[in-house]
Amino acid sequence: MKFRVWAIVLACALFLGSFVACGKRQDADVHIFYYTFSDTYVSSVRDTLDRTLEEKGISHQDYDANGNQTTQTEQIRTAVTQGAKVLLVNIVNTGSDDAASEIVGLAKDAGIPLVFFNREVSNAVIQSYDNCAFVGTHADEAGKLQGEMIGEYLLEHYGSTDLNGDGKISYVLFKGEEGNNEAIFRTKYSVEKANEMLLAAEKPALRFYDAANTNGYLVDQNGQWSSAAANDYMNTVLASYNSNGNNMIELVICNNDSMAEGAISALNAAGYNKGGDSPAIPVFGVDATEAAKTLIRDGKMAGTVQQDAAGMANALALLSENSLDGSKNLMDGTDVFPVDENVRKLRIPYGKYRG
Repeated sequence: MKFRVWAIVLACALFLGSFVACGKRQDADVHIFYYTFSDTYVSSVRDTLDRTLEEKGISHQDYDANGNQTTQTEQIRTAVTQGAKVLLVNIVNTGSDDAASEIVGLAKDAGIPLVFFNREVSNAVIQSYDNCAFVGTHADEAGKLQGEMIGEYLLEHYGSTDLNGDGKISYVLFKGEEGNNEAIFRTKYSVEKANEMLLAAEKPALRFYDAANTNGYLVDQNGQWSSAAANDYMNTVLASYNSNGNNMIELVICNNDSMAEGAISALNAAGYNKGGDSPAIPVFGVDATEAAKTLIRDGKMAGTVQQDAAGMANALALLSENSLDGSKNLMDGTDVFPVDENVRKLRIPYGKYRG
């Protein structure tokens, strides 16, 4: 009899456990959908947002799509059915409006406020529903700031960076994801801005290490902006482009700090970027994660672009509060943030970080 009682208790616990994750409830008011928990910057936003909502007494539930749009859309559909009051969506697919439009349709039909964040959707998507907004950055700003840091670094250290003394800087660039605006603009403007500064100083433009690669970048084929992808690429590149061949990669540009970490790990294995007096290849990233800040302090990384996770979390918390308060509009109090003209898009500024 005791065994049967304990079995029932255990079964109930497992049943309830399926509805509870990390102290958050599926019957919560605010449901937050992340494209993947594994993204370092997104994890920073999640940690800060969880803490902020808890401090405000707002119940919430987090979801991990693990990079799968079908999974995320079904998660949202289920949350709407279960009575979600606010939807915050870090969408998986950004290459077209299809997924975002379907999500807007689900929210609009149910009359639920919807906020996309971090991974940008089009103006048309936001304007298709009066209770919809976006919180993110200006995608081109990170690329331009990264390019400025690269230009500034090279103009100060050109001779020591030009390892083979050919008068040109050979670089590799790791792109996070095809079709993603942040990746597209970071890839484009980091090189363009650096070249603008170099040419103004009568220095040659940057040269992609592989003349046969007309893209001018290596991309994470899984769209995860991952350390592993950059590490694999960097190890492959270093097998043919190294100090022994007098054609060593002289600059590494990464769309985010996770990819910078992977590149630095490969450089470490080749005897570079170990800190102290070891030879170093300048590596630049985006996000200013804690790991990247440590690498910069230790002399293993040259710089990164700071993306304000706390600022994004605070904006999302404000919009959530507004949505839950029947006396307020979605955008009340957002004048403390830069907001695009004629569209409900809040912008969180970037900044340079060199340590």
